[in-house]
Amino acid sequence: MLPVQKILCPTDFSRPSFEAVKLAKEWASFFSAELLLLHVVPPPPVIPVGPDFVIPDLVVPEKDLEAAARKSLTDLVAAFGLEGLKMRKIVLTGHAAEEIVRTADQEKVDVIIISTHGRTGLNRLLFGSVAEKTVRLASCPVLTVSGQPLPEAT
Repeated sequence: MLPVQKILCPTDFSRPSFEAVKLAKEWASFFSAELLLLHVVPPPPVIPVGPDFVIPDLVVPEKDLEAAARKSLTDLVAAFGLEGLKMRKIVLTGHAAEEIVRTADQEKVDVIIISTHGRTGLNRLLFGSVAEKTVRLASCPVLTVSGQPLPEAT
């Protein structure tokens, strides 16, 4: 097996993504690798405006979303006991799969560990699959983790 020195683990703070975080923690610990936890904030919606159109304060400012994501990553680190690992928390704004792949390339990660949500049918057609797109676009290996809880190590 090739040495693993840097692991990227994207999270959307969903239950399935926590399974990927658990596995990434195990790999980072086993390989003494750096763990990069990434959350991508979706871009703000584009609202068409005209001279007589007033935009209500319905959209949360991007900086507030990024600050909330940073706090959630900090909470995640504490909840999963990641403090002892060499790790970094990254928050970006954009389209998830593209930002995951861009970060993996820029950081020269050895593997991406990402969860699948198991969407099917219309849900998958409408929302697509970030994991699937990441697998197709990434230049490094991608390990997909089912959203089902992982068995405890013995």
